Amino acid sequence: MGRGKLRIYLGAAPGVGKTYAMLSEAHRRIERGTDCVVAFVEHHSRPRTEVMLHGLEEIPRRELAYRDTTFTEMDVDAVLARHPEVALVDELPHTNIPGSRNAKRWQDIEELLAAGIDVISTVNIQHLESLGDIVESITGVRQQETVPDEVVRRADQIELVDMSPPALRRRMAHGNIYKPDKVDAALSNYFRPGNLTALRELALLWLADRVDAYLQEYRSEHRVSAIWGSRERIVVGLTGGPEGRTLIRRAARLAEKGAGGEVLAVYISRSDGLTSASPKELAQQRTLVEDLGGTFHHVVGEDIPAALLDFARGVNATQIVLGVSRRKGWQYVFGPGVGSTVARESGPDLDVHLITHDEAGKGRGLPVNRGTRLGRARIVWGWLAGIAGPLLLTWLLSGVAPEVGLANDMLLFLSLTVAAALLGGLFPALASAAVGSLLLNWYFTPPVHTFTIADPKNIVAIAIFVAVAVSVASVVDLAARRTHQAARLRAESEILSFLAGNVLRGETSLEALLERVRETFGMESAALLERASDVEPWTCAGSVGPRPCQNPEDADVDVPVGDHMALALSGRVLPAEDRRVLAAFAAQAAVVLDRRRLREEADQARALAEGNRIRTALLAAVSHDLRTPLAGIKAAVSSLRSEDVAWSEEDQAELLAGIEDGADRLDNLVGNLLDMSRLQTGTVTPIIREADLDEVIPMALGGVPEDSVELDIPESLPMVPVDKGLLERAVANIVENAVKYSPERTPVLVKASAIADRVEIRVIDRGPGVPDEAKTRIFEPFQRYGDAPRGAGVGLGLAVARGFTEALGGTLSAEDTPGGGLTMVLSLQLTPARHLADAPGATYSPAP
Repeated sequence: MGRGKLRIYLGAAPGVGKTYAMLSEAHRRIERGTDCVVAFVEHHSRPRTEVMLHGLEEIPRRELAYRDTTFTEMDVDAVLARHPEVALVDELPHTNIPGSRNAKRWQDIEELLAAGIDVISTVNIQHLESLGDIVESITGVRQQETVPDEVVRRADQIELVDMSPPALRRRMAHGNIYKPDKVDAALSNYFRPGNLTALRELALLWLADRVDAYLQEYRSEHRVSAIWGSRERIVVGLTGGPEGRTLIRRAARLAEKGAGGEVLAVYISRSDGLTSASPKELAQQRTLVEDLGGTFHHVVGEDIPAALLDFARGVNATQIVLGVSRRKGWQYVFGPGVGSTVARESGPDLDVHLITHDEAGKGRGLPVNRGTRLGRARIVWGWLAGIAGPLLLTWLLSGVAPEVGLANDMLLFLSLTVAAALLGGLFPALASAAVGSLLLNWYFTPPVHTFTIADPKNIVAIAIFVAVAVSVASVVDLAARRTHQAARLRAESEILSFLAGNVLRGETSLEALLERVRETFGMESAALLERASDVEPWTCAGSVGPRPCQNPEDADVDVPVGDHMALALSGRVLPAEDRRVLAAFAAQAAVVLDRRRLREEADQARALAEGNRIRTALLAAVSHDLRTPLAGIKAAVSSLRSEDVAWSEEDQAELLAGIEDGADRLDNLVGNLLDMSRLQTGTVTPIIREADLDEVIPMALGGVPEDSVELDIPESLPMVPVDKGLLERAVANIVENAVKYSPERTPVLVKASAIADRVEIRVIDRGPGVPDEAKTRIFEPFQRYGDAPRGAGVGLGLAVARGFTEALGGTLSAEDTPGGGLTMVLSLQLTPARHLADAPGATYSPAP
């Protein structure tokens, strides 16, 4: 039995018609004879959607009781037992009620797919986990119900259910989405035209990325090399020079002209030692392209134009942006340059843009860092100039200008020797001198066509020619080598300076440093290996690149760092002169690793210290604050049980009142301790429902005297999406704290008001107030400001209140009361964090 297929209807906002489209698809499949059932579908009292359920078989739901309320969930066991061909499961991101088979509905769907059942489901773009921050920045609401992107990406088919913002708002105004009493609030908040337009664009772009990934897979499987211009992809060729930033910005502007354009910056290095670019400049260009929304790539290739074109075709690029060559005019004798070659070989499906810049024609200012090697091309040209050059010159002098004279012949041959030295170094120049002397003797020194020299002066002239040629070649070669060595040292110093600066400032993580090693030396992968002792196996502390080495013996290059650590690189064997810089990288990698571990240990120590502080405070609270009400309760009980004293009814009532008061205080203290432990362990998850504040807030005043609080809660306030229990506990703790510090016969004022997209609850007292520097500290656990009596509590009330408020998506802050005192401001968002039972995509996120 194979795995079932998943089809998802993706929408930009509630009400676009995802459920309707899903039910329509079910009817079409049933007409074709497919066994299709409704496992879980919510019609939210929408008549047209409800009609679509007629004629479809529905699997009975499972009923679950939670907090004195009965909820219904999909019965996974019943669906598996029925085993239809296709199951309709609405609301993919839904969180199941505690006691369900799985915590999330997408996990239920995974079970159905594993059983071979095809599933059709729905999801809104705002519920994708990776888009949470973006959706919050657009709508101001943090979505609590999310589904991992990978779950949706694995779907066999994703269909966008689209609707323009004006059409969706008309549906809302006609009452086709929400009930009439909620339409105005929805249209002025979440369903604003700007919000809907942004969410629609987000859905289109996300789906375009998914389609693009499928296209890449198809091209790879079918080995399609031709470029399909389905989307503007602009490749920027970088040399590591300062003009790179100009090219990146120009490419970004080109990408902005086409919707969904993408910028890919690529640096191509040869595999003959250190790359020839400035690492500092490349780092800045990497940051720039990433800030502009593009990506940075490093490729190793001997033929730069071919490697650039291969990369562009591999990513299905449509345009290439290159800078005008920085070479001087005379340097074009060595070839047409990268830009001209790429433009000539790009073909008709790949546009090439050559961008002018300030560095054009100024020469390559980059450090040359190939040590004493002059490069394969230059050596080949040097030998050609040293061997073929004298032969060609002999033919020209013999046939074209035979009468120029022996002195001029020697000067011409000497110029070839100098050219061979400049191009290929010492050995081509020596070969040129030897060949040139023989040719001069044979063809131009009387008697010709013999190696005999009749005139002694000619013997001296040829000897001087050979000596001068060898001397000049040696001097030129030595100067070239010293120039290259100086350039290499400059490159090494620049690399090491940049590396040390980043590490000392703490700006480089281990992975980023290893990536720098891989890019600098043009390797495939880099890994930092370590082991506890000589007999222990090696473990990988960090790695970058494909297939990193797991043993130093398997690496192409390994540099030991101490006795039990090594930097291992794979890709090619590095020359000896590169290992000095590599050793510095390895030492810095060890430093970064040590710093990361020290930071982790410091965080653990800080957490332990905080835990010890809380435990110490808890012990102090238990030893005194919790024992105080227990002592009062025990004393009162002992007095009532005493047979030596005949208590009057008034005395008995007073003692019983003392017992009740102590029990209430004890219950409050224990409740706050338990709430604080829940907050610290992250187990507080609210159930969000709309509630009226004039119903919730009065219920929070049960722990204070009746005449100690005044309420100002307008009945016209809009309903707020909250967990009633958590809000009640938060307000109760704030009010009890205010009453405790408020002067006698001065009631605390609790008032609420709607401001823009939020509701504020203000608890105002006329007590001593709190200085500005202590306004943050009073919300920490076990903090009691000023001279609060020891029996007044353990200092958890405000900490618990803030924790519950943040769990509801709100904020709690302290302000000064005009005229003296403290005002606690509890702010809650008016726009629902998730839609309610009568809204599309209704989900609950119950506490465990």
